Amino acid sequence: MAANNKRNTISFFNSHLTSVVSISLVLFLLGMILIMGFLGNELSHYVKENITMSVVLTEDLSDIKIRKIRDDLESQPYVKSTEYISKEQASLEMQRELGENPETFLGFNPFHASIEVRLKSEYTHPDSLPVIEKRISSKASVADVVYRKDMMQMVNRNIRRVGVILFVLLIVLIAISFVLINNTVRLLIYSKRFLIYTMRLVGATPAFIRRPFIRHNIISGLISGVIAIIMLTGSLYYVKHEFFGFEEVLNRDTLWLIYGIILIAGILLSVIAAYFAVNRYLRMARGKLYYI
Repeated sequence: MAANNKRNTISFFNSHLTSVVSISLVLFLLGMILIMGFLGNELSHYVKENITMSVVLTEDLSDIKIRKIRDDLESQPYVKSTEYISKEQASLEMQRELGENPETFLGFNPFHASIEVRLKSEYTHPDSLPVIEKRISSKASVADVVYRKDMMQMVNRNIRRVGVILFVLLIVLIAISFVLINNTVRLLIYSKRFLIYTMRLVGATPAFIRRPFIRHNIISGLISGVIAIIMLTGSLYYVKHEFFGFEEVLNRDTLWLIYGIILIAGILLSVIAAYFAVNRYLRMARGKLYYI
């Protein structure tokens, strides 16, 4: 009798351990997709805000006038930051690229002073850029506005594609997660199907029968979520040391949000799976319990 109890205890422990590990792996994959989604979003902001719009200034502007133009630009809601490039600085930068000073063979400095404008990511949409360009060009002290329209369009197009792919992956993974967790929970509750039937015979209400299973799966989902978070933290720790600047893209607040989603998803999916699995056996006749 003692040996039989010991065997049942070991079997119970193994089945629950398998369940927790299975759910943890599913939540880990879900967390990775979420991280990729947030990284893609942050990376798109970073790329968009680092594509500059050059505001070429007219000749012989005083420092006070240039400062006023910069202040006016920085006060606009679509501007993130500005940087002034003098004629001399532009000439030096071209000299570094060409390896020769343009003034040597031209006899004069062909460059204009300019202000490099970095736009906020939400204003880098193809529909917004022409409006911003027209507004800046209308200023009397501005000779021209130059930016890579083709690059802006390519960045927006590629980011849109990546976003759609990640969204589809997330939906598919959530569906797969629910199926896997549901199957894992159903296997656990399957071993208790006769206990559920006995409880029905003695007059227990469906809510009373469900309660211990749901409580157990809340704990299992919570433990699985914690394990998945530990696995994610270990993976991110490795990535952080391999890729410089990773922390700037994925900030701490975003990481806490992802951890919270994983915990909630682990508990919620486990509870839903337990609810439907118990309901299945609540409606089942005794004769069918032997053949499923």
